[in-house]
Amino acid sequence: MADTVRVVEYFYVETPNTPGVGAAMLSTLRDARVNLLAFSGFPSGRRAQIDFVPEDAAAFRAAAKAAKWKLVGPKKAFLVSGSDRPGAVAELMTRLAQAKINVTAIDAVCASGGTFGAILWVGQRDVAKAAKALGAA
Repeated sequence: MADTVRVVEYFYVETPNTPGVGAAMLSTLRDARVNLLAFSGFPSGRRAQIDFVPEDAAAFRAAAKAAKWKLVGPKKAFLVSGSDRPGAVAELMTRLAQAKINVTAIDAVCASGGTFGAILWVGQRDVAKAAKALGAA
């Protein structure tokens, strides 16, 4: 299985950094039948930033609007999947380093069936250059 790299839209919401906020947001999306391709949350100062990569941006926006979330985006990120192997993520990072592109953040995991997945972010001004370096579809 060759690696697949695609440019995706993501949105984020800044929230209180308290227990249950992420669960409530994900439940809102579940109830609206919004499927996510990726989800990431992390502390940002005294608050938290929750990133969403929806399969259907319009459905996601509608659910977020109904929930009165203050969305930022859409912005662009990269969703990667492929066969798990030693150095799979190192290959991605090396291509970006050779193109002199700084990676803002990356989350990568191995999955069942010998596969891996990653979501990675670069500066928005570098998206086109990164897409070329990564061979994005």
